[in-house]
Amino acid sequence: MARILIVDDEASIREALRQLFDYEGHEVEVAGDGIEALRMVGEVAPDLIFLDVKMPGLDGLEVLGRIRERQPDALVVMISGHGTIDTAVEATRKGAYDFLQKPLDSDRLLVTLRNALEMRGLSARVEALQSEVSTRHEIVGDSHAIRQVVERVERVAPTDARVLVTGENGTGKELVARALHALSSRAGAGFVEVNCAAIPGELIESELFGHIKGSFTGAVADRPGKFEQADGGTLFMDEVGDMSLAAQAKVLRALEQGVITRVGGQKAIRVDVRVLAATNKDLLEEIEEGNFREDLYYRLNVVPIHVPPLRERREDIPMLIQHFAARHRRGRDEERRTFSAEAVARLAGLDWPGNVRELRNTIERLLILSAGPEVTAADVDLLVSGGSSSGGLGVAFDGGTTFAEFKDRAERAFILQKLREYDWNVSETARILEMPRSNLYKKIEKYGLVREG
Repeated sequence: MARILIVDDEASIREALRQLFDYEGHEVEVAGDGIEALRMVGEVAPDLIFLDVKMPGLDGLEVLGRIRERQPDALVVMISGHGTIDTAVEATRKGAYDFLQKPLDSDRLLVTLRNALEMRGLSARVEALQSEVSTRHEIVGDSHAIRQVVERVERVAPTDARVLVTGENGTGKELVARALHALSSRAGAGFVEVNCAAIPGELIESELFGHIKGSFTGAVADRPGKFEQADGGTLFMDEVGDMSLAAQAKVLRALEQGVITRVGGQKAIRVDVRVLAATNKDLLEEIEEGNFREDLYYRLNVVPIHVPPLRERREDIPMLIQHFAARHRRGRDEERRTFSAEAVARLAGLDWPGNVRELRNTIERLLILSAGPEVTAADVDLLVSGGSSSGGLGVAFDGGTTFAEFKDRAERAFILQKLREYDWNVSETARILEMPRSNLYKKIEKYGLVREG
């Protein structure tokens, strides 16, 4: 169990993070502003602090500076809904362990927590968290497309070949990387992740290769980089297509020579690392546009694995629903709830631009907000924004037999989505839709629309 302090002026963010970490079995404290945070840091001695950047009074960067003055070894993760490169650079130079942007992803938060505890050397806590993280990364599905992925993972995992995992956001690229590590001879060593898109170009070299004390402002101690942390194990470079060309050149050298040099240092350090990379970009197009090095591409793409989007393996959706429902129930004292066949069919018919990640979040929402022992198709229509960027119009294509029925279903979905967007402010929604308010009330009554929650 870790002691975690969450500092954010938004109550909803504090509560969401508290629930996530409480559920994982950690001791969580919260603070609504910088003054309260500084007081609680001294009282509870947290293992990790999640600190918002923008707060009234003392902002997060000032609080970070004061925390580091009092406790130079404090681990602080900065979070921001308005993240910029300059802010991330300043936070890192002031000693922040990591920088995350809102909206916060639960898996990313848990991985950050695990990595922080590993750095802290809290092996018992890491072991428990590692077990929880592994349960979040099971490849689920029996479609031909996903079986091909699993077969390739099983074939290449025992080797030391580099793998480039491609696919849209939310398809499970990190899941594939973790499976490759778990089935390899390096499974007993570390799996170290670095999100190349989240690290400013000015800091990528320090993050990957480490630095020497005093090598730049904020380098208050020697720090190993991700390559050293992964020595003997696996380094997963996520969103590798977002690296700057300068960073790509340094990574290429490390892959070719098997040695790295810390920023500000002169000693060459030999590392034994298997590199796995992932991207949602077409790297061949990036090469043509001059954004990615061709030589690095061929170094990384020894074995390619493409993870298909959920819309190309809809037959897996019933199994995924069952899996996520069971995981939601795990550790909770509540009765088993099922999904009706109609609800499953409705969910399987949606587009899911956010892929498996979006489906998982939707299943959790349905289990929390729907009433009764069974989630129904009506619950899906009411509580799901549609599983598509069209804001719910996917449901209009399921079940209608005439054009008039289709129009009614499409109109219902469209109006419901707009009401949600404007927090059920009927006057504002009517203004946006350029519709008399009385007409909108009639539509709400006609389609039986009610505010969820």
